[in-house]
Amino acid sequence: MCTTMGKLYDELCKDYRFKEGMHTCINCGTCTAICPAAEFYKYDPRKIVDTVQRKDDAEIEALLRSETIWYCGECMSCVTRCPRKNGAGLVVMALRNLATKLGYFTESEKGRQLYPLTKALNYNILNLGYCVHPQTFAYEDHPESGPVFEWVLNNKEEVYARLGANFGKPGPGALRKIPQEDLDELKAIYDETGGTERLELVEKYSLAKAKEMGMTPEEYLKYTFNHCTPGHFNNEQQ
Repeated sequence: MCTTMGKLYDELCKDYRFKEGMHTCINCGTCTAICPAAEFYKYDPRKIVDTVQRKDDAEIEALLRSETIWYCGECMSCVTRCPRKNGAGLVVMALRNLATKLGYFTESEKGRQLYPLTKALNYNILNLGYCVHPQTFAYEDHPESGPVFEWVLNNKEEVYARLGANFGKPGPGALRKIPQEDLDELKAIYDETGGTERLELVEKYSLAKAKEMGMTPEEYLKYTFNHCTPGHFNNEQQ
């Protein structure tokens, strides 16, 4: 499938996820029929694969700048049903990767959310050894977690002790303190695999977008975390 056409298409062809996920699409639409995201979002994975396989750089660039590629949940239901063994989700992952590499992710609302997610999750991983941790989980940022979880957060030491967790302490057990040597190893993995470079890219392009929008980094971080305009969901009125 990867024959030379356009520069952006050639870049996609370097991504192993694209090679694994992009074979000859027959436009049957099975991927869209099985896709959980398509049930809720204005999202059609069949159209994405069909657009990419036309190898037109202008169309691919429009995808890279769009909301569309950020609706996928990467569940890979599409892979299990496609009669040609395409993986629309893998193609989307490659598109997201290229959008991040080129800075196009800042051109869409859902793409800009990469900034707060990258900062929060990777801060937790590199400094605490967890993706999500009670120490950095702020209820005011997640009111959907409900009043019971707010109470849990306000009484976390007592609650986690009663549940048998080893919260914030050395040794084995849930929510244990991760040794610094293990955190150092995680950082080395980031450095060797390009993770650190990716974090720096997201930061660089996001801060440039913040400046363009007339916001401080702190204002932009909060804005991208909270802001959601109408028009993303199928059940919304036109």
